[in-house]
Amino acid sequence: MKRHTIVTILSVSLCLAALGGCKGKTESGTTAAPAKKAGQVLVEVNGDAITVENFNKELEGLPPYLKPMADTPEGKKELLDTMVVRELLYQQAKKDGVDKSAEIADRVEELKKRVVVEAYLKKKVEEQVQVSDEELKKFYDQNKDKFKSGAQIKASHILVRDEKLAQEIVKELKGGANFEELAKKHSIDSAAAKGGDLGWFSKGNMVPEFEKVAFGLKEGETSGIVRTQFGYHIIKVTGKRPAGERTFEEVKDQIKAAVLPGKQQEVFQKLKEDIKKGATISIKEDVLKGLGGQSAAAEHPAPAQPAATPAAK
Repeated sequence: MKRHTIVTILSVSLCLAALGGCKGKTESGTTAAPAKKAGQVLVEVNGDAITVENFNKELEGLPPYLKPMADTPEGKKELLDTMVVRELLYQQAKKDGVDKSAEIADRVEELKKRVVVEAYLKKKVEEQVQVSDEELKKFYDQNKDKFKSGAQIKASHILVRDEKLAQEIVKELKGGANFEELAKKHSIDSAAAKGGDLGWFSKGNMVPEFEKVAFGLKEGETSGIVRTQFGYHIIKVTGKRPAGERTFEEVKDQIKAAVLPGKQQEVFQKLKEDIKKGATISIKEDVLKGLGGQSAAAEHPAPAQPAATPAAK
């Protein structure tokens, strides 16, 4: 991938990330010493450190489809450069007093409140939401007709843009290299983080060129280079199962994913009710009615218009 493309994508992705600390001025106007950060220093920006831990957090926070791109020598340099530029922008913004504005203070406080509430809800939901195997089995038994499918295969792939690189990967695989490791290293697909694993799929889920080769492979067999509109693929089939009703074990995780949201909503509703019981809440109805929207329009209707004259008709 071209250098300017990596720069653009990483820059856009990181521009909304949380800003790190930087040195600034005290209320008296003297320069404050930069805060010391724990961990191995990767780069210093006007005396403030960006650590290896900071960098790894940025890398982990990227969307799955960007991680393989950023986890290359060139990608790491661009990611670090973006962090450095962001730090410089933050330092300059502080010098200009942007961080002292009431608008920024309000937004920071609102963001802090949201982050704390989200963390609290996540903790409570994880503590209280439990789905037993018995519940999952009951759901399966009551909905067996929903778990039928045609013949399926489970496959992994390595997707690259360059045919020459694809040829080199095929050569490495024939020499005994690990497919999953090569997928993590080279593949530009979002499945790269999982070693290229695409999971189970039936015919009709993939582009025709890919499917034709994948469904023709034996379990454990690896293809040569397969070209599609997305680039150059190397495919490995890791499982096969015939058409028919899927077993409980095969769809257990699928059922859990379907059941969990309802469970989480139940916990959230109960939490809302419980937390309100111990609170004093006084709604100012007159103020509420005066707010914008339909209620305000109803409270202050527009003057009646005179009837249209024959000429107007």
